[in-house]
Amino acid sequence: MCNIYNIKMHSAQLKQAVGSYIDLTNGASFDENIYPDYPAPILRNNLDGPELALSRWGMPTPQMYVKGAADKGITNVRNISSRHWQQWLTIANRCLIPATSFSEYAQEPAPKTGKKPLHWFAIDETEPLFFFAGIWTEWIGVRKPSEGKQNHTLFAFLTSEPNSVVAPIHPKAMPVILTELEEFNMWMTAPWEIAKELQRPLSEYKLKILN
Repeated sequence: MCNIYNIKMHSAQLKQAVGSYIDLTNGASFDENIYPDYPAPILRNNLDGPELALSRWGMPTPQMYVKGAADKGITNVRNISSRHWQQWLTIANRCLIPATSFSEYAQEPAPKTGKKPLHWFAIDETEPLFFFAGIWTEWIGVRKPSEGKQNHTLFAFLTSEPNSVVAPIHPKAMPVILTELEEFNMWMTAPWEIAKELQRPLSEYKLKILN
């Protein structure tokens, strides 16, 4: 399960990748690791065209699995046949999540430290921009007890079976990664019967381990 990713991006890079968009981040640049429940930029559909907005990482949890008052959210979505997720698979709720690398913990601890090492993956060593295929929603609820009930904009990304690069590190899943403009447009505008075909592992030839 990917629960840390990195984004290094400025507005010119995003415009080059996807074309024009409405910027609700005031032209912000990003150079940071993103953790669960952190705010991060997402590109979502708007009546006036694509818009870049900040959203909190972690979609609403099915109510039966929420323990206590706070819902910590779900960061990765695999089972798209679930009725819980199907409500957000519409064009209006799909989004692109910009990133430049993502990480997975090794299965076994390192002998010297006793801790599982964190491995980072990117398209190549220069860490060019790519996008996770994601979903988003507006939600009213409690994320942290100290915050109480609030209005939130939330997101998560889809996962698939891992490719041969990720599988030795994390055999269960990898994020759904999109790298081509045709894929971006397909995810954001195509009927679900077409868009769902993008829930697949990225080609092993398009991904490298950075460490």
